[in-house]
Amino acid sequence: MTIDKIKGVLFGQAIGDALGLGTESMSKKEVELYYPNGLSCYDEIIQDYHRSRWNKGDWTDDTDMMVCIAEAIIKDKFINLTAIAQNFKDWFNGEPMGIGRHTFKVLAFADYVQYPQKVANVIWELSRGTSAANGGLMRTSVVGLLKENVEQYASDICSLTHYDPRCIGSCVIVSLLINSLVYQNRELSYEEVVSIARKYDSRIEEYVELAKKDDIALLELDECNSMGYTLKTLGAALWILWHSKTFEDGLLAVVNEGGDADTNAAVACSVLGAKYGYSSIPAKYINGLVEKNKLFELANNFIDVINSSKFF
Repeated sequence: MTIDKIKGVLFGQAIGDALGLGTESMSKKEVELYYPNGLSCYDEIIQDYHRSRWNKGDWTDDTDMMVCIAEAIIKDKFINLTAIAQNFKDWFNGEPMGIGRHTFKVLAFADYVQYPQKVANVIWELSRGTSAANGGLMRTSVVGLLKENVEQYASDICSLTHYDPRCIGSCVIVSLLINSLVYQNRELSYEEVVSIARKYDSRIEEYVELAKKDDIALLELDECNSMGYTLKTLGAALWILWHSKTFEDGLLAVVNEGGDADTNAAVACSVLGAKYGYSSIPAKYINGLVEKNKLFELANNFIDVINSSKFF
């Protein structure tokens, strides 16, 4: 059961990311225009300038950065923040397709690897404390698969690039949700999530409350000026967790809302993977992933480390 859920988290993230690319940056009206019957599989993804840079079934920067974290854990068999930062920098120095503006600014610093959290703090302060993008949240799923110190690790790894307390609180909530679902087979209650939120930033609670309401449209995920906001992505993940009956039901619900759909779906579907497991994911979404073999290998290696390391 636990192995099924761990694989569910990793594949859920990648699948949400890959299918969400099809509606990324679209308004809900544009989604309805380009996908009159709704987007439901990779082959349907339109090939405009933005999306044609990836093959259908490719994941984007969200899962690339999750893989950076996972590979560092597999190599070192413990949490080495410098190694994770180095993997981020190596990825940045390659072809970081889809990289967000905030993450770009942080990773562009020449001495980023030596002082990642200081650099992240500088960029945040230069924004006058307003930058709360979802680039830290999009990759945090793998942190929830650690067995101990999840809250601290989620905070530390988030702040390698995103220093705002809304970002850190978002990462902690999602990581603890995943951890509870995977290792305790238990969903954190609304009250528990609110309690965690209040530890980090009072603004988080509003989006937790919106996620409890029946209509996902209340989150306004496609609002053009806030679609990359970490609390929008957190709200989407919580809404999907609390309102979806199956993995596919949740996947399609969030993807077809548009907005920052690849990130919203990557996070939401990692949580759904923790809830329902890998075995619940329709085969077409797994088989259609361009790099499914790489993800299988990563998952198996990660499971071996988690099961054998005294640090987890």
